[in-house]
Amino acid sequence: MQGNLKNEQYLDSQAKRESNARSYPRRIPIAIREANGIYVKDVEGKVFIDCLGGAGTLALGHNHPVVIEAIKRVLDDKLPLHTLDLTTPVKEEFVEELFTSLPEKFAKNARIQFCGPSGSDAVEAALKLVKTATGNRSMLAFQGGYHGMTHGSLSLMGNLGPKKQIPGLMPDVHFLPFPYDYRCPFGIGGKEGVEIGQTYIEQLLHDPEGGIVPPAGMIMEIVQGEGGAIPAPDSWVREIRRMTKAKGIPLIIDEIQTGLGRTGKLFAFEHAGITPDVVVLSKAIGGSLPLAVVVYHEDLDKWNPGAHAGTFRGNQMAFAAGTATIKFVKENGLAAHAEEIGSRLLSQLHDIQAQTHCIGEVRGRGLMIGVEIVDKQHALNKLGQNEPAHPELANRIQQECFKRGLIIELGGRHSSVVRFLPPLIITAEEIDTVSEIFLEAVKQAEASMKGRLTQEV
Repeated sequence: MQGNLKNEQYLDSQAKRESNARSYPRRIPIAIREANGIYVKDVEGKVFIDCLGGAGTLALGHNHPVVIEAIKRVLDDKLPLHTLDLTTPVKEEFVEELFTSLPEKFAKNARIQFCGPSGSDAVEAALKLVKTATGNRSMLAFQGGYHGMTHGSLSLMGNLGPKKQIPGLMPDVHFLPFPYDYRCPFGIGGKEGVEIGQTYIEQLLHDPEGGIVPPAGMIMEIVQGEGGAIPAPDSWVREIRRMTKAKGIPLIIDEIQTGLGRTGKLFAFEHAGITPDVVVLSKAIGGSLPLAVVVYHEDLDKWNPGAHAGTFRGNQMAFAAGTATIKFVKENGLAAHAEEIGSRLLSQLHDIQAQTHCIGEVRGRGLMIGVEIVDKQHALNKLGQNEPAHPELANRIQQECFKRGLIIELGGRHSSVVRFLPPLIITAEEIDTVSEIFLEAVKQAEASMKGRLTQEV
């Protein structure tokens, strides 16, 4: 294929040859030629600010010098590229760097399992780990959660779309309410809604008539990502840890999207000060290359040799890139930067909410932020909120951002939450540009649908 083709020609070719399951090109119609930092350039020479960042994979953005240097070193030194789970100095350095990044209380008793290179595979490994260790079969998950697209991880997903046509998913998965204040599952909201949710979960775990056999484990995100950038209150997280510990239920924290500074801490569970039993990691820890691991308490290490494998669990370039990325994030205080710069973006988005008519809630933690788009022509619910989601307008906003050179993604209920996941290296000036573009896009999207929105905030 010639290098001077237009975006449309690449997209047409992709549509003819790739699976109907492809997703991003349908909403982000671009063929990327170059990428650097937070910017990508398409084949027609247009530059975009990338606030998708590989769905959170690109902690340091595209082609960061420390990542490129680490990869070159592996190649120049003629190191092995593929070693299954045989160890190497590069792998040992990665393990050491990762373990020294985790809270000492967790790391000192931890073991690590290298998996196939996707987060989904790490989740599958975690499921097998806790089921083997406990001898139990049921799993507890949360409404709105997302843990991957393989058969077992799909069973843990809140979103019905990808799973409703798949028969025979993993049985004995039980969904619990997540503290989503804007759409409180109990219709109460606030602190009282969170406390009622805690009480419900604890009663369910203690109730001999509750219908759930002793669980093998519970899996949760501290900030739900695909579910709409919904952060759990620290107090609620601590209560969940207390309950699971009291009942001997291994707690799996899915840090695939939140891990390595995204939320303002190196790991999101650190906000609440808890010690989980299992942590699942992927995305950013590979320094933009595929890598996934499960880190867990040594008491759970009951499975036999070969109980979980994966041909590409020995990706040496990913180990090197991951080590370089973890070091850079720590040495340059990027977790604290994400908290500071994320607060700046949140503040600006709240200002945009006040200037426009379709934003129900702005929320998030660090550089993991969501803007919920709602239809305000409907009456307020009893919590004083405009509850109906507005996927059509959210999609229009995404397209208006794209026209102006900003790549964002949608998620949440009915794909009505605009999500911001920029690389952690984004600057204050770049955040300001993102906000300016987003304000223009929201206003234009609203104007294009004039008459379908109320004119009162």
